[in-house]
Amino acid sequence: MKVIGKHLTVDMYGCSFEVLDNVEFVKNAMVSAVQQANMTLLDFSYYKFEPQGLTALALLAESHMSIHTYPELGYAAVDVFTCGDHSRPDRAVAVLKSFLKPEKTKTTHIKRGDFGSENDMKPKVKVSIAPLRRVRNTGARVLSFLSRSKG
Repeated sequence: MKVIGKHLTVDMYGCSFEVLDNVEFVKNAMVSAVQQANMTLLDFSYYKFEPQGLTALALLAESHMSIHTYPELGYAAVDVFTCGDHSRPDRAVAVLKSFLKPEKTKTTHIKRGDFGSENDMKPKVKVSIAPLRRVRNTGARVLSFLSRSKG
């Protein structure tokens, strides 16, 4: 069976509480992502949890996009699944990143409908860290290394 769809799952860490708890902001981000990624929005639905958090779903002619937010953790779970060749799920993810401004992301690319046609069925995973976070992590590693070399 040939590949029938591209499915990107994205874990976004270090997002603002206010952004992740704002339905209108998340909706605007998703609608913008749909438009810029050459997708067709059929319907938009959401549920706002109390005391915080939301789930938003964009039903697309090409499939769907969803976001589940956990503002208290600064975390958003994003799903973008598209069928066909004209849409750009990678572009949709880039637009969502520009709105949500995560410090760190983990993106997994899954080829749907690909059973048996690829040698390696493991999803391709890409991790990115915002530049400031990268500097902080590097500094911590250098200090750790220096403290070990003295002992």
